[in-house]
Amino acid sequence: MADILLIEDDVTIRTALSRGLRELGHAVSSSPTAMEGLRLAVQDRPDLIVLDLGLPDLDGVELLRMLRAVSKVPVIVATARDGDAEMVPVLDAGADDYVVKPYSAAQLDARVRAVLRRAGGAAPEEPLKVGALRVDPRARTAALDGEPLDLTPREFDVLHYLAARPGEVVTKRELLTEVWQLPYGGADKTVDVHLSWLRRKLGETAAEPRYLHTVRGVGVKLVEPS
Repeated sequence: MADILLIEDDVTIRTALSRGLRELGHAVSSSPTAMEGLRLAVQDRPDLIVLDLGLPDLDGVELLRMLRAVSKVPVIVATARDGDAEMVPVLDAGADDYVVKPYSAAQLDARVRAVLRRAGGAAPEEPLKVGALRVDPRARTAALDGEPLDLTPREFDVLHYLAARPGEVVTKRELLTEVWQLPYGGADKTVDVHLSWLRRKLGETAAEPRYLHTVRGVGVKLVEPS
């Protein structure tokens, strides 16, 4: 996945996030101080930096400005500070994203992947095939039996996410987190509506599914028709 540098002074948070991100496939190095973090950023050239603002030796915003003077590495600021008065200066200083504590490794992973996609740091994805369904993430197109599907951007994102996990049950909460980027909640009805639209365009219904199968009380999965 990605080579991540975590600059965080709280040992409990640093340990938990490092472990969680590694379990999700990332390589993680860490630093408890700003200056050590700056040294590692220049020396190791990570794919992305996760930066806490409340560091013991230097405020994180100052470190961000120093980083931007020497590197274009994507930076996600992860902090307990919230509100526009805190967020705007951080983004103006060059942060690519901003998340407020508390957050999980899975939520941070979603932000990491989104930032790397925007930065062009993720490897190009090959077309996905499930039965007669073909999903091309680079062209953002999908076809069924060779016929193009007329999908909205969100419908494509949902289909792409499911096609990348064929046969795997995906919860509505996971779709809200990964596709809608709503890690702290959202309306399940939104997912239901988009799945209904997607089924219609795939030529099926919830009562008579071919590709999209609901697993009652759990979620939905995309499978090759039997």
